[in-house]
Amino acid sequence: MTSTAGSTRRPERPLRRFSRGERLVHRASAGLMLLCVGAAACLYFPPLAQLVGRRHLVVVVHEWSGLLLPVPVLLGLASRAFRADLRRLNRLAPYDREWLRAVRRRAPGPRPAGKFNAGQKVYAGWIAGAVPVMTFTGLLMWFTGLLPGIPRASAILVHDLTAVAIAAVVMGHVRLAYRDPEARRGMRTGWVTAAWARRNHPRWLDDGTDGQSPV
Repeated sequence: MTSTAGSTRRPERPLRRFSRGERLVHRASAGLMLLCVGAAACLYFPPLAQLVGRRHLVVVVHEWSGLLLPVPVLLGLASRAFRADLRRLNRLAPYDREWLRAVRRRAPGPRPAGKFNAGQKVYAGWIAGAVPVMTFTGLLMWFTGLLPGIPRASAILVHDLTAVAIAAVVMGHVRLAYRDPEARRGMRTGWVTAAWARRNHPRWLDDGTDGQSPV
C-alpha cells in the first residue's frame, strides 16, 4: 500500500545479528583475551609489575587464560548460528575484494559486504591462526622439555613477536568497534536496525537469511 500525504511510515523491524550463544562466545573470548594480554603487560613492563605485585599469581593468570582461550570457540560449535557465521567468516566472496580495494584507496561511499565485511574476515582468520601459535610457543616456554629440539629462546621470540602483533590488532578491533555504536549494540543485544545493515552490510540482506540467525 502506498503512503499518502500525512500518513506515518511504519518503523522497520530490527534485524537479528547475533544469537545469545554467539554473544556469549564473544564475551568469554574477549574476557580471556583481556586477562591474558593484561597479565602479559604486567610481566613485561616493570612499572605495571610493581603496581600489581604478586608476580607468581600474574604468571598463573596469564598461563591459564591463554590455555583457556580456545575453549569458548570450541563450546560455541554446539550453536548452529555460530557454525553458520564461521562458514561466512571462512569464505571470501568477490565483493570482499572490492571492499578491500575501496579501503586501500580510501574510496568514499558504501562498500559491499555480507554479514561480515572483508576486514572482519581477515581479522578473524588472523586471530584464529595466531592463537594456536601463542598456545604452542607458550607450552614450550612452560614445559621446557616438551620438545628438546626447539630452543626455548626461539619459542620466546616467536611468542613475544606474535603477542605484540595480537595486541596491536586487538586494539585496532576495539577502536573500530568504539567508532560504531550500532555494531556494539548488535554484539551487546543481538539486534541492529535495517538501516544500519543496508548501509554497512548490504549483501547480508541478500543472502537469504534476512537477519534471522538460527539458534
